[in-house]
Amino acid sequence: MKKKIMVANRGEIALRIIRAIQELGHISVAIYETPDNEAQHIRTADEALWLGDGPRCDYLNIDKVIAAARKAGVDAIHPGYGFLAENPDFAKACEDNGIIFIGPPSEVIQALGDKVTARRIMQEAGIPLVPGTPSLAAGEEGVRQAVEFCKQHGYPVMLKATAGGGGRGIRRIDDEKQLRAEIPVARAEARAAFNNDAVFLEKLVLTPKHIEVQIMADKDGNTVHLGSRDCSIQRRNQKLVEIAPSLIKDQALVDKICETAVKAAKASNYFNAGTVEFLVDKDLNYYFMEINTRVQVEHTVTEMVTGIDIVRTQIKLALGKPLAFCQEDIQVRGYAIEVRINAEDPQNNFMPEGGKTVSVYRSPGGYGVRLDGFVYQGYTIPEVYDSLLVKLTVHGFSWNETVDRLRRCLNNFVITGPKTTIPFYLRVIDDPDFKKGEFNTSFLDTHPHLLDYEDEETEGNKLARLIAEIHYRKQNPYAV
Repeated sequence: MKKKIMVANRGEIALRIIRAIQELGHISVAIYETPDNEAQHIRTADEALWLGDGPRCDYLNIDKVIAAARKAGVDAIHPGYGFLAENPDFAKACEDNGIIFIGPPSEVIQALGDKVTARRIMQEAGIPLVPGTPSLAAGEEGVRQAVEFCKQHGYPVMLKATAGGGGRGIRRIDDEKQLRAEIPVARAEARAAFNNDAVFLEKLVLTPKHIEVQIMADKDGNTVHLGSRDCSIQRRNQKLVEIAPSLIKDQALVDKICETAVKAAKASNYFNAGTVEFLVDKDLNYYFMEINTRVQVEHTVTEMVTGIDIVRTQIKLALGKPLAFCQEDIQVRGYAIEVRINAEDPQNNFMPEGGKTVSVYRSPGGYGVRLDGFVYQGYTIPEVYDSLLVKLTVHGFSWNETVDRLRRCLNNFVITGPKTTIPFYLRVIDDPDFKKGEFNTSFLDTHPHLLDYEDEETEGNKLARLIAEIHYRKQNPYAV
């Protein structure tokens, strides 16, 4: 029986979900704000509903999204990532209105979204944790608790928002003076970002690898993992390059981390798709970090190496179907790398290039190449949203083959108008440490030369760009 499913998101992930809905034979419904009135997701969906002028505030308005869903008569809502995806109030509003939320129950999102509660659940389950505090008490008592923790465990530490996520609400603290100064600032930022000023401390694991495990669980508690990913190459605590599987050579350790991820999911009564994240230190000790209660940006690399359609599976699970595979069915084949091609200037602290028009767009293709994007020639990049244009994911039999394929694809890309992260990625993948798989979360800090490049085109790309620009100008004589 056909279901009507709304996608409460935008950009590439909205397109990704809409396609899965349509493949399953259901009816897709998009929502949008005024800055997105030329966006591809509203052109691709079977129906599209305007929420308001925005920007962002309507995508984040639970009442408006639920009202639109009721108006359209939808059966289910997929939240994607970002926006309302990890908001327990949104999941609860869906539940209260008889709308299926494609994700875990609201109480699970609530528990795991509170980092301190999540730590307690994992501690009770015997899962290894980085030393940390509960949520600090208000006022001077909280400062005293923080100072005592640091005296016991030493600096540096991480000061985190209890309700934080997505790399926000995190800061490194190196001494007591900084600690005392930053706690009230962190509380104010947490209150503004998450409507919750609670903060806590964790001992900082220096130069770790950021390893995560994709898990899937049905309503009967059947839970499997889909292997590991390495997301260590980051800027400002946000991932730039994602790899599946992890390049850790100790396979027994990787297997143990994956088994721990399943144990963590079961301990939290998890349902649907999720990601269990870990830190692995230089001595190969691993520690639970958090569970992301949604589909991840980097789910593509796991799909490429396992053949499992994660979004399709999410929808089927939410509609009451059991898992169609067991752990023994999951086979990881080869390697996959995803890079986020953003409209940003890496040499200017990754400053977004919003407001610029993509005058030429030519994408690569071929064996083992996947593109998840929404950009097109003539598209003007909104200044008010994330700077992501397209995700490039490549798959190969070996690590070297995969890196070679990624290099070829990056060289084949032609995007003119905004600056992008493409030339930066070309520098990254030609770095000897990257080629050897020797990188951790400090990779960009220890490799500043990667930002020292000249953004040069190949002769073939230059010719393609000029021809495309001539055609574009003929079609758009008044374009700026």
